[in-house]
Amino acid sequence: MRGTRMVWRAEHQILTDAGVTVAPGLTEAELDRAESVIGARFPPDLRSFLSEGLPVGGRFPDWRGPDSTDIRRQLDWPFEGMAFDIGNNAFWLDAWGARPSELQEAIRIARAIVAEAPRLIPIAGHRYIPAEPALAGNPIFSVYQTDIIYYGSELATYLRHEFHRIPHVDAVREGTRRIRFWSELVDANE
Repeated sequence: MRGTRMVWRAEHQILTDAGVTVAPGLTEAELDRAESVIGARFPPDLRSFLSEGLPVGGRFPDWRGPDSTDIRRQLDWPFEGMAFDIGNNAFWLDAWGARPSELQEAIRIARAIVAEAPRLIPIAGHRYIPAEPALAGNPIFSVYQTDIIYYGSELATYLRHEFHRIPHVDAVREGTRRIRFWSELVDANE
């Protein structure tokens, strides 16, 4: 894990080599505005990464326009996929109690549970980092409906594996930080 001052030159170069445009980083005011709009603070490593260079285009959120419909869609994606699986694939965790017979009630309960979980912040496509805990080193999740898996033990490792084409290895290993609620969904997929 990186120290207080993080340098992301290597990761930004990996993105550039992969054909991703890396724009100048976000200012403190832009970071604060993005956090205000999404209702969550970026973990320190994501904040540092975005302040040193902003990946733009394609699957990356445009944090200079945090109130865009694209970012709203990415923020809503984890729950929308879960609601789809609740309605179409009988998804329900035992920890949520007995599943209501009415679909709308089941979705209402699930929405309330997800609202209490750490906010997932989009990194690229359906890869997310949890806002909590407010520490560097949170894992990256791949979120596709309720198929939720670890996709990197932390941000730098994820970027190297995803964009440097280092073969992906299962990031669930000793030392990967567990995240309230989301790690339970990963466990349910094992």
